[in-house]
Amino acid sequence: MSIPNIWNHRKVADTSAKACEICYKPSTSVLITPENKDFFYVCPSHLKDRGFCSPIIDHEAVAAKKKKEMEDELERVKNEYEEKQRKKQEKESKKDEESKKPKDKEEKDAEKKDESKPNGKDKVEDKKPPKLEEEPRVFSLQRTFYQQRLDRKRQAEMAKRNRERLSNPNYFPSVPKDLP
Repeated sequence: MSIPNIWNHRKVADTSAKACEICYKPSTSVLITPENKDFFYVCPSHLKDRGFCSPIIDHEAVAAKKKKEMEDELERVKNEYEEKQRKKQEKESKKDEESKKPKDKEEKDAEKKDESKPNGKDKVEDKKPPKLEEEPRVFSLQRTFYQQRLDRKRQAEMAKRNRERLSNPNYFPSVPKDLP
């Protein structure tokens, strides 16, 4: 019967929005237990309220994510450095070739224009959209709200049991058959 105090945050479609358990405004955010035993709709603003719930942070996952980001950044910087070195060597080789045979001034201007265009493209590629800070996905309710969920679940089970008892004819006493 006991439900663990671990709640996963999920989003539903806008057409499936229902009233928030706290403020009764339509909400598409749902808190659900890992075993799908219980769920309720809640506003995203309530998830940020420390008086309602607190996020459960998996420190190992955060550390692994940071390590992966650092490795990606290191790889990107290495690639940029190698690209710059390659371009530098190409320029040096072109200068050596130019010194061996003179070129017209017009051809040099055309090459400079061609070289400047790819540099502009590289700058555009380097710009990435800013990463949005990820919101926590796992929460634990504060003691009072968790107890309310347990009480509500317990009341629902009791009501179901009472309905079953009332529908069972053997539950009620039978009419006495002997004369008093």
